[in-house]
Amino acid sequence: MQQAGERPDLRSSIRARAAQHGGRGFLEDARSDRVLTYRALDEAVDAWSSTLDAIGVPPSGAVLVDVGDPLSFAVVHLAAVATGRRAVPVDTGQPASEPDRLAALIGGASMVVSDRDEDATVAGAPAGRIDPATFLPTGVRDGDLPSEAPDAPGEGSVVLFTSGSTGTPKGVELPESQLLFVARAVAQHNALTPEDRGFNSLPLFHVNAEVVGVLATLVSGATLVLDRRFRRTGFWELLAERRITWLNAVPAILAVLAKTGPLDPPPGLRFVRSASAPLPDPVREALGDVPLVVSWGMTEGASQITATPLGAPARPGTVGVPVGAEVEVRAEDGTVLPPDEVGALWVRGAGIVRHYLFGRASERFDADGWLSTGDLGSVSADGWVSLAGRSDDVINRGGEKVYPSEVEDVLLGDDRVLEAVVVGRPHDVLGAVPIAYVIPQPDVPVDADALVADLTARAEAVLTRFRRPVEIIVVPDLPRAPTGKVQRAKVRTMAEQP
Repeated sequence: MQQAGERPDLRSSIRARAAQHGGRGFLEDARSDRVLTYRALDEAVDAWSSTLDAIGVPPSGAVLVDVGDPLSFAVVHLAAVATGRRAVPVDTGQPASEPDRLAALIGGASMVVSDRDEDATVAGAPAGRIDPATFLPTGVRDGDLPSEAPDAPGEGSVVLFTSGSTGTPKGVELPESQLLFVARAVAQHNALTPEDRGFNSLPLFHVNAEVVGVLATLVSGATLVLDRRFRRTGFWELLAERRITWLNAVPAILAVLAKTGPLDPPPGLRFVRSASAPLPDPVREALGDVPLVVSWGMTEGASQITATPLGAPARPGTVGVPVGAEVEVRAEDGTVLPPDEVGALWVRGAGIVRHYLFGRASERFDADGWLSTGDLGSVSADGWVSLAGRSDDVINRGGEKVYPSEVEDVLLGDDRVLEAVVVGRPHDVLGAVPIAYVIPQPDVPVDADALVADLTARAEAVLTRFRRPVEIIVVPDLPRAPTGKVQRAKVRTMAEQP
């Protein structure tokens, strides 16, 4: 959390942490003994500031960070923001042409930092420490700088692109003041202290890991252990070995942990945080006594908008209460709905952007600073938010609305099902009908025909006729975003195929 007299900018925060906790580990590599201390981070930012100045990257110049190693990514990413530049994270799982694609989207880049080329790595960095010069610039783009001035001149920022779940991906610029506001809200909500040790295997080019993981750890003076990917084998043992007190996860990870057991969290684990997609109630129930913080957020909100309070009794179907933001539910005509009625969710606050880059999708913002999230849900009288699904996920079957989550929860009640996804298939008479895709548990032999028969019977016993899937399809996996979230738009395209 912010200390008395501390300036609310990233560079000052890094200096303050280096002064307070110089030798304390800020980031650790889960698979080696490498540690980035707060002092080393401070030195690295100074080194990168000199490098960026020397090669002529101007204030607000775009720095594309195409670095696979988590610790080194964090160094370059934070340095770019802390020195007043625009950090543009790159998914290293994409082709090597990805930096060029992103540069074109934002109107040009000043510099690309990459570790895909072995020559870009400085060998022989001291063990247990990240050298400030571990990664050197491998390419300087001569294209134009972004034609749109940043919202806050002089501030560093992060430029991200939405997942495209409501259409073409849109550029979102998050200035450091907004990033730090949300990071401090996350740290305060989760009661993070310098004694906490978090664990994150989510991709650092995603806003969740950047803000909830890295920045919330920084502002609280804590330690974060980073892994390149989730590995279920030996997972709880690794957390115990690393003395982890909280886990940053997504429903796809928690579903695997819940259904492939045994559940053996270390005794010092204070909570497990779930984000990036709704956590199905059957998965929540299967986790038993594991303390959960279920959250809801979006790129436009710098990750988190709502979260369940620590220690609060579980409320099935909810994603907690607003944290540093306002949430309201609106009808199609724009009127605010009373408690517990389902409608369009709108959000507003210091952590919410006011526009997309280049004025795209301006219709999603109103004059009072509210943003239409594209989600449907409700808010209880005491402020708890529930999600019903994305507005474009709702299936209109002959005038009856089918919310995929209510069908998916029924299918997930079968212990053989790891994940279930329900989408609409076009129908000549009814408009659309629900189709279900189910993914069986890994490493467990499953008779697909028997599973479909049992799930069909389960749906008939629990769901009204118009909510029942007309077809249930067993698949090994489905298209996913880098965070593990299923890409429903691609699944809908699959369902449309004959």
